[in-house]
Amino acid sequence: MAVLPIVEIPDPRLRLMCEPVDAIDDEVRQLSTDMIETMYAARGIGLAAIQVGVARRVVVIDLQERETEEPVEEAEAPEAVRDPKTYINPEILWVSDETSRYQEGCLSIPEQYAEVERPARCRVAWMDLDGQRHEEEMGGLLATCMQHEIDHLNGVLFIDHITRLKRDMLLKKLAKARKSAA
Repeated sequence: MAVLPIVEIPDPRLRLMCEPVDAIDDEVRQLSTDMIETMYAARGIGLAAIQVGVARRVVVIDLQERETEEPVEEAEAPEAVRDPKTYINPEILWVSDETSRYQEGCLSIPEQYAEVERPARCRVAWMDLDGQRHEEEMGGLLATCMQHEIDHLNGVLFIDHITRLKRDMLLKKLAKARKSAA
């Protein structure tokens, strides 16, 4: 297991269209394991492979509540609060007309958030790590997170769903934060 470096904006890789996974092999399983470890280390709820520099259609998500706000070491983390899922070649088959708004953030755009409107429900098809095909209608935070991560696989960032003015303000705020941290 390894915590991988997270690709951050303005890295052009974040705009790539990711390639489908043809075969679920040990390399894909290791990628999934490393992505989950990276997601937990960064305190995220979802991660697309391109965010760790791999242009493959792999997403990991874990929406489980953490029992503490304090970072915990992997060995100390209560297993009951972790339920990571890996989605290979996820695709949205349908979205609802009804929308919902969530305050979204992104590990590739650190410490920046904006309210994004997306379809409230979606039907998604994917394969698991055993090669089994699944299809599920998702709602709530899972629907939002899945759409956000599939956007990453298609070279789209959450800031592409907000107004140009809000996007410019967010990017200036990020630049200022990076400058003061340097």
